[in-house]
Amino acid sequence: MKQFTSVKDVPDVKALLKLTQEVKAAPYEHQATGKNKTLGLLFFNPSLRTRLSTQRAAMNLGMNVMVMNLNSDGWAIEMDDGTIMDQGSQEHIREAAAVISQYCEIIGIRTFPSLTNREKDYKEEVLKKFIRHAQVPVVSLESATLHPLQSLADLLTIEEQKKVERPKLVLSWAPHPKALPQAVANSFVEWMKAAEADLVISNPPGFDLAPELTKGVPIIHDQKKAFTGADFIYTKNWSSFSNYGKVDTGLSSWMIDAEKMSWTNQGKFMHCLPVRRNVVVADEVIDSAASLVLEQANNRTYAAQAVLLKMLQNER
Repeated sequence: MKQFTSVKDVPDVKALLKLTQEVKAAPYEHQATGKNKTLGLLFFNPSLRTRLSTQRAAMNLGMNVMVMNLNSDGWAIEMDDGTIMDQGSQEHIREAAAVISQYCEIIGIRTFPSLTNREKDYKEEVLKKFIRHAQVPVVSLESATLHPLQSLADLLTIEEQKKVERPKLVLSWAPHPKALPQAVANSFVEWMKAAEADLVISNPPGFDLAPELTKGVPIIHDQKKAFTGADFIYTKNWSSFSNYGKVDTGLSSWMIDAEKMSWTNQGKFMHCLPVRRNVVVADEVIDSAASLVLEQANNRTYAAQAVLLKMLQNER
């Protein structure tokens, strides 16, 4: 595996899921594979679960780990070719990616969208330019539009918790005071379309995701109708795609509470974290036995570990 940026980089999702399960069952079995190898983690924005789980995954494989916050620890990187660099940027992506490749066997990169320029964000310029100029495999730790490591962990969590072969999954929008990216929601849709599940999206009018991603997936603006009979409720806020980056503060009724969970088929609650309690989800739900948020967070390690193992073994 030369890169891991979306489900499209995975030729066999079932096989990767199986490897993730095997890694979780025996997390230290492949330490010789990573011995004397180094993972470089580059962050353009904050992280808790992604940073720590990916570090843990690498250490489980016997790897060394180097972490750098590029917005505060490094030089400002110029991404465009042909630029006269007489302003704020001191280093060009061509040299930066090539140099980091000399220090690491795998590079992990976390970027973030502007949420002001949809066309630019969806081109994934930062991630793609690192991939273009790096000389080693690159794994996305979340990009402007996708979060594949989160989705692989979510898939593992659903596989562990499902009670029927083909569960009903609802991706439900929730309110939030700040503009958030569509990355987690986009990835969840991509990966669940590739899984054995019946996916439904529920969001208010004006908050539909990118149509090319949701093609073939029912979008229901009536939350109760969408939740009825659901086995899993995956909750996430995202700002508007059509009115890009905008939020609506008048939709507090979309918060997930116990009444809404009662519409489900004894459904489980999922969220990628961090979550704003009593804005996105009520305490009574996230603290209940139906909540899988800690299981999801734990599975982040094994999702990352399976991907890193594939890269170290240079396997598709």
